[in-house]
Amino acid sequence: MPETSLERTIIDPAITTLKPRAPELSAHELDRHIAAAATEHGVSRQLIRAVIEAESQFDPLALSARGACGLMQLMPGTAARFGVRDCFDARENIHGGTRFLKILLARYQGSVSLSMAAYNAGEGAVARHRGIPPYRQTRAYVRKVERLLAGASPVRRTDS
Repeated sequence: MPETSLERTIIDPAITTLKPRAPELSAHELDRHIAAAATEHGVSRQLIRAVIEAESQFDPLALSARGACGLMQLMPGTAARFGVRDCFDARENIHGGTRFLKILLARYQGSVSLSMAAYNAGEGAVARHRGIPPYRQTRAYVRKVERLLAGASPVRRTDS
């Protein structure tokens, strides 16, 4: 059995954790996962790609200080809710995040703005504020995703 390579990650100066070092994810492989999730769950490829870019800048090993992980930055509870066992697995993360997007888009009658606000701040925050919460970070996030969507057609990730 091959040994798993580990990468030391500092989430907070007081906390150090280890996470698996994933093999490089090619642009082709990423596109394939996005296309499969889009087709299976009925969510646009452009929206999935915009969320991935806004959340992780295409880093499958992204880990936030709050514990969100992977390409679509799924919180542990959200990952579990959508059957994601390994949030650093690109395919699982994209499919789980896309299932969540599908539910949000249905809940907010296709409103990308409200769906993105709920993805970022939580469905409860959107309900409490009866719209996009007045949080600076959430409003900036919604604008970023909308900006990425506006330029989605010509923009493509390139491997470095």
